[in-house]
Amino acid sequence: MRIARVLLSLAAVLCWTDSAGSAIAIAAGPAQKQVLAIYSMRREAQFAVLADRELPRILRDRLGTVDFYSEYLDLARFPDPDYQAAMRDYLRVKYDGRAFDAIIALQDVAAQFVEKNRAELFPNVPVVFLAANPPRLPNTSGIRLNLDFTRSLALAMTLDPTIEQVFVVTGSSQRDAYYENIARTQFRPFEQRVRLHYLSDMPTAEIEERVAALPERSIVYYVLFYQDSRGVNLEPADYFERLSTIANRPMYSWTDGVMGRGVVGGGLRSADAQIEAAANQTARILQGERADAIGVTTPDLYVDQVDWRQLQRWGISERRVPSGTIVRFREAAAWERYKGYIVGAVLLLLIQSALITGLLIQRARRRVAEEQVRRTQAELRTSYDRIQDLGARLIVAQEAERSRIARELHDDVSQQMAVVAVDLELLRRARGRSLDEADALARSALDRVKAVIKELHDISHQLHPPKLRLIGLVPALTGLARELSTPERTVIFTSKGVAGGIPQDLTLCFYRVSQEALQNALKHSGARTISMELSAANGTLTLSIADDGSGFDVHTMMGRGLGLISMSERLDTFRGKLSIESRPGAGTRVIATAPFVPEAMEQAVNVGA
Repeated sequence: MRIARVLLSLAAVLCWTDSAGSAIAIAAGPAQKQVLAIYSMRREAQFAVLADRELPRILRDRLGTVDFYSEYLDLARFPDPDYQAAMRDYLRVKYDGRAFDAIIALQDVAAQFVEKNRAELFPNVPVVFLAANPPRLPNTSGIRLNLDFTRSLALAMTLDPTIEQVFVVTGSSQRDAYYENIARTQFRPFEQRVRLHYLSDMPTAEIEERVAALPERSIVYYVLFYQDSRGVNLEPADYFERLSTIANRPMYSWTDGVMGRGVVGGGLRSADAQIEAAANQTARILQGERADAIGVTTPDLYVDQVDWRQLQRWGISERRVPSGTIVRFREAAAWERYKGYIVGAVLLLLIQSALITGLLIQRARRRVAEEQVRRTQAELRTSYDRIQDLGARLIVAQEAERSRIARELHDDVSQQMAVVAVDLELLRRARGRSLDEADALARSALDRVKAVIKELHDISHQLHPPKLRLIGLVPALTGLARELSTPERTVIFTSKGVAGGIPQDLTLCFYRVSQEALQNALKHSGARTISMELSAANGTLTLSIADDGSGFDVHTMMGRGLGLISMSERLDTFRGKLSIESRPGAGTRVIATAPFVPEAMEQAVNVGA
């Protein structure tokens, strides 16, 4: 009674305030639609908080401006009948003179309260209820809430077929007991498969101790908990969250108010779906439909859903989640979470790799180019050194040849000419002598002149044989072989496929190479037999000179002998090659090759062009 008196006093104050507000609203413009929502729980309950936010929003989206009021029946903490009477008086005083367009009764306690007091408080006002037991009132519509606790238990046993025991947690208030009785009735068919333990009518400390030490192959099923056996009042969703942090086994429930607070999942009744259904029926009434015409509906408000984080926590395979079940709070895979970063990083990596590859290729090319330049420089340096050496040797050879020719001319030709001069002088003075003496002097002078002529001829022939131009390479080499043959050594020459037409420059080149090779064989090898072969095939002229002499180390001598360098240099002019095969005691073979086109063919090509 004391509570009722306090509420009545508050009602008087609020009534005056509300009347003043109404007068201001009427003066300001046309009256808004007036809606009163009555809740079966206290203001801070999760469902009340959600409905107080969503109901006005949905109605205003559908209708524009709506004047929305909320009241709360906290019967879990105030079960005394006087409390309900005081609330009735409070509402009568508070809303005296207020003409509501609709009343929304949320949950069974509010529906029963409206059924009992509508005639006195809100006569003829349309009522929309959201309850398991609809009120028997005219001008009423609503949503019948069916309580289905079995759906969550069936899902739990699907996720873990090894479950053997189920521990059902409920409170000790009248409302808790009502829900517990329904749960016992619905769970009876499961008693053949699992053992059911009801943790009800206990203090919270004992319940918490029990759920913290549950056996293997068991789960916790949370029904409702407003008050424990010692009268401690709790908010059900908050207490569920506390138990989920204590329990050593997975927890399930039947309402989505505990989703995200530690529940594994279940067939959870959707608060959003309930609120939207109630708001839709209320909007239809505010738009002019009669509540009786709308009637009572029983939609399926349950949604199978699980918390992915709890599946991971309890080691429940996601493969056991039935098809159609919503998996919430799934942590996105690294690809889904960081796709943009991964793609960007991969692109950056590819670009960097391409740049690095390009730089490596460029560096490799640069190194090849540098190496080629170094090789070229080395070759140029070698060629330069060879040219310098060859130039020096050529100068020495030239001077030596000049000295030889000078000696030949001085020691032989000059001496012979001096003797001829003496003989001619004697012949001039032989006027008084006999004819025989004069004839002898003339014959002596003639012989000496012939000898000088032959000597000059030999020197000229060595310098440049004129018969090369006249008779060609094959006859010239034949003559050379004949000239160099002696009783002590034999020089043999053969030719194959050479029909003439060799250019003069190439003829002279091969003749000089043969001269040099023969001279080397005669001077250094001590050969008794020397074979020369000249052949032409496939546009290549080949000269092979082989001896049975002492041979030499090619690697040691190559580049040191002026003759070998001279032969190689001559062939280089015609893009030819010189190869030498020799080893000490095994003789020597010199092979000279050069490409050539017969002069007749070259002239024919030029004429055709």
